[in-house]
Order: sequence, then C-alpha cells, then structure tokens
Amino acid sequence: MTLNLSFNLDSSALKKTTLDQDALYDLLIVGSGPAGLNAALYGARKGLKLGILGLKKGGQVLDTSSVDNFIGVEDISGEALAERFAAHVKKLEVPIYDESEVVDYFSDNNLHHVVLSSGETYKSKTMILATGSKPRRLDVPGEKDYAGKGVAYCAICDGPLFKDRDVFVAGGGNSAVEAALDLAKLARSVTLVHRSLLRADQILINQINADPKITVHLKTKITEIIGDKAMIGIRVEDADTGEQRVLSGDGIFIEIGYLPNTGPFKKHVAVNAQGEILTTPLKETNVPGLFAAGDVTGFPYKQIVIAASDGAVAALAANDYIQKHGL
Repeated sequence: MTLNLSFNLDSSALKKTTLDQDALYDLLIVGSGPAGLNAALYGARKGLKLGILGLKKGGQVLDTSSVDNFIGVEDISGEALAERFAAHVKKLEVPIYDESEVVDYFSDNNLHHVVLSSGETYKSKTMILATGSKPRRLDVPGEKDYAGKGVAYCAICDGPLFKDRDVFVAGGGNSAVEAALDLAKLARSVTLVHRSLLRADQILINQINADPKITVHLKTKITEIIGDKAMIGIRVEDADTGEQRVLSGDGIFIEIGYLPNTGPFKKHVAVNAQGEILTTPLKETNVPGLFAAGDVTGFPYKQIVIAASDGAVAALAANDYIQKHGL
C-alpha cells in the first residue's frame, strides 16, 4: 500500500522569518536540509535559543523525485518529505530565515559570527554547519533537462526505481564501480562509461569484470543525454578515434563525486582531500564551539537518514558544550 503523505504548508508556515541581529543565540544552524532541520528539532527540545539560516528548506531532498529509504515513511516525494521536516520544526517555533546566504564567518571571544549577503550579522555561542554538498555534474546537454527523468546522482537512493531497466553509470572511481555493482542486483543491464581508465580498487574492478550484467566502456566520453519526455539514451565519443554513437538506456547514474558547500567556512575548518569538513564522532570541528553535520562532512555515505542523525548528534553536542563551558 502506498501512503500519500504530501500536504501543503499554510501561509504562516511559509512566511519568511528574520532573526534578531541584536540577540545572542545559543545555537545558530547554517543550512536547512535534513541535518540542519533535525539539529534545530533537537536543539529546541533542549530549550536552546536558536535559529536557522538556509538557502532553501529541504536542501538536496527537494531534488529527489521519490524517497523510499527513510525509515517509517513509504513512497514519498522529496518535496513532500522536506515539507514534513520543515513543518515539524515550525511547530516548535524555531525561526527559519530562508534564502539567506552566508558570505563571511569569524569567531571572537568564543562567539561565532556570520555575515549574510544582505549585510545582516548574527552571533551565537555555538554553531552547526549543515550546508550540505552538491553532486558533480557532467555538464553536458540534456543533463538538466532530464534530471529526475532518468538522470540520477545516487544509486542507493534511486536504484530501485530502475528495476529490470537498462541503466548507465558515469564515472571510474570506487563510488561509480560500487554503484554499478549495486544496480546490477536490480537492473536488467548496467553499462559503466568512463572517459579514461578506472581508478577504483582492483578488487572492485575484478567484481564488475566478473558480473555478466555489467558492460564497461573506457576512454568513452559522454557528450549528450538524449530524451523526449524522459531520457532514452546517451551520445558518446570514443577518446581515441573521435567516433560518436548513441547508446540506448532508461537511466543514468552520475557518480563522479560531490562538492561540499563549505563557502566562507573553508578558511577556518580542517578539511580532507575532497574539501569535506573533518569532524570528531561528536561532530566537532577543529574550531571550539563550531560543529558540522551531514553531507558537508567527510562521512562517505550521503543519505537523508544519516544527515538527519548527524544533525541530532551535533545539536546534543552543542548543548553539552554550552553546559560544560557555562555559556
């Protein structure tokens, strides 16, 4: 049975809320995706004076056509799930400042300050960075046109939608090869396409070479994603000969990595080789009182439930930090 969980927020729930520039907050959360919203939920339940600064409520969830791997919620659109998250936080009267872009950050006397593109400034005792990430794009014609209509960026999230279908995977690293192996359990066929040679671990390469459902095209560049109302194939070019041809398929999973949205914070926090923020198990960064949660961190699995869990941990840790330091 499919549950219809979508609904419309009333006008008061959608109203833009401006935070108080003169106030000293216990906690400010930068980002309003699953990590940020769940952090706000836990912070509010602890009685913290807090607020959220975000570009769009829901984050990347809004770009997900269907979510069926969030425990307790079956077959819901990304937009509807984001609405449920935001409505839950609104019930706790947490102010959410939408369409707010943080352009500068600094710490002073153990306080954390952010400056918005509008010129407004806000300060808090602790802060959680939940700014998320965005998948790297192929930047080819048709990619934007068929996003959510065959073009996907997460095999774990959207793979079940392509059961018994013919799909492509773009990429040559571990994530791409692992995606191909996962998809082969569901899809009729999987074709991995990469513009150069595979960079994945040899054990993974051995596994895809042994899987009869997986075909690999190396030194093959994707130049266009083709479709009508939905994607129907890709145009590729041989790197050695320049020959072009069209391959038919129902979907493509672009697995070429993520770009963390660290913005002005990247000058202050320690990051890994991919630019993702390094944290302790309690989501602490190298800056005291500054925490990070969700896809912006170095945790490898970019999933809604993991981001939400991160937000809860970060909020509880921020509360403990305030209590421990008598702030």
